Amino acid sequence: MDEYSRFVDWDKMDATIQTQDSKELICTDFQEFKQLARQGCWAKNHSLRAKVYLKLIGNIPCRTVTPDANVYRDIVVKIIGKRNTGTLPLPEFVDNSLVPNYCLNAEGIGAVRKIICCIANQFPDISFCPALPSVVALLLHYSRDEAECFEMVCRILACNDPSKRLIDQTFLAFESSCMTFGDLVNKYCQAAHKLMVAVSEDVLEVYSDWQRWLFGELPLLYVARVFDVFLVEGYKVLYRIALALLKVFHKVRAGQPMESDNVQQDIRAFVRDIAKSVSPEKLLEKAFAIRLFSRKEIQLLHMANEKALQQKGITVKQKRQNVHLAVHAENFKSEIVSVKEMRDIWSWIPERFALCQPLLLFTTLEHGCSLNRFYSHSEGHEPTLLMIKTTAKEVCGAYLSTDWSERRRGGNKLSFFGTGECFVFRLQPEVERYEWVIIKHPELARTASEPGAKSTQVSTVLSSSSIPLEPSDRLSPFLAARHFNLPSKTASMFMAGSNECIIIGGGDGQALYLDADLNHGRTSHCNTFNNQPLCSENFQISAMEVWGFKDTMNV
Repeated sequence: MDEYSRFVDWDKMDATIQTQDSKELICTDFQEFKQLARQGCWAKNHSLRAKVYLKLIGNIPCRTVTPDANVYRDIVVKIIGKRNTGTLPLPEFVDNSLVPNYCLNAEGIGAVRKIICCIANQFPDISFCPALPSVVALLLHYSRDEAECFEMVCRILACNDPSKRLIDQTFLAFESSCMTFGDLVNKYCQAAHKLMVAVSEDVLEVYSDWQRWLFGELPLLYVARVFDVFLVEGYKVLYRIALALLKVFHKVRAGQPMESDNVQQDIRAFVRDIAKSVSPEKLLEKAFAIRLFSRKEIQLLHMANEKALQQKGITVKQKRQNVHLAVHAENFKSEIVSVKEMRDIWSWIPERFALCQPLLLFTTLEHGCSLNRFYSHSEGHEPTLLMIKTTAKEVCGAYLSTDWSERRRGGNKLSFFGTGECFVFRLQPEVERYEWVIIKHPELARTASEPGAKSTQVSTVLSSSSIPLEPSDRLSPFLAARHFNLPSKTASMFMAGSNECIIIGGGDGQALYLDADLNHGRTSHCNTFNNQPLCSENFQISAMEVWGFKDTMNV
């Protein structure tokens, strides 16, 4: 057995894992190292993986005073004493997380609790970190002793590089990452998202399990492969793997009845038994086949979600409001859509607005068919939802990310504004949503921050300090067109308005064009959303409504 085998129960380990200390890894080029990690270069050699982890974690820039192995040796007896390590209570910040055994022997299982308790002593600023037990248990596999494992985990927790994001350590960071994951599912796993909405009362509650899937339910063979790549490429990898797990779950379970009444439990069980469905290599392959937003855009989305939570006063763990109840059957009334249809639309909107209730701002039936009245009732609200019912009983609309007052920036000239979160849809005669063309076809544009240049650092993520703020301290908007090198302006014609008309979507046609009397309109394919006509190409408006988002959670 090698020197890294002290805590391993080899009888439970995968038979293909070698224990001999047979080779070193010499590699300095980041791109080559990234490929080696993805290919599993050290996955079959226990000792080699231990050395790679030690090197990668040793290179993480940390606070000046970061607890090391010597600190652990000094404090462990004082903190643990003669207590039974198997029954040691864990700190509250792990939130009753599972403590996975990961094929550890009895000494290893006890050591995990000892190390977590010592970390709690040295990191009083950690308030919420449910992934910690899994990270400790995994790294203990590749440590010569408890003190070495303690030091590696401390270096991950004490990383002070603002461009690296590793493990969430506050509820605010954790909850905003759950919302960000929900937004990514909505964009990249639409079929799975539709299933989640159909079978769960609170879809965000399901998505809040995403870290548990990785750091709790996923078997050792899989979580180690995830960690291989995570240490090289950073937090975005975790989103990729969780999205891939959800895609596999949907593919395997599509058309089958749920095994229980609780989809949350079903997904947990599925992830525990993931080996029945897909190998670790195939899972990584699926994860990296997803064409995700750039790190910059994901960081902007995470920051927007974090800001929304702070504004709602949600910075510590509390009972979550049921998202489905955002659209209350008893007090929601629309002349255009039913409660169920509105809930379907609500499932498409960004997570940071999903907890808000719909607020009717304008309706032609009450306020009349006037574009000026439409503007006066809609301005000051961001985002808004526009819905149209035609005289042929067709229903279509648009989610619009930006305040209509922005139209004045162009002076008297009709100019487009908005962001890539805008989308258009139809509900009748059939349901269809059309998002920004760049989301489904990212090859049409490289992000402005990544003009083909190769990354030279591990896990480069833009921090809040490195993202320029706009006037009035506003975050640069998520999916702002200026972040992308677009092939033409027609790819970002989101919304425009003048005294004569409203236009949504442009380039070789318009997704929606409404006249000044809000009486007639037309729809056609456009480049921005790559949509089919949303209803009859020339239509007469029977009713039009504009809905805002009422924040019911301010404290």
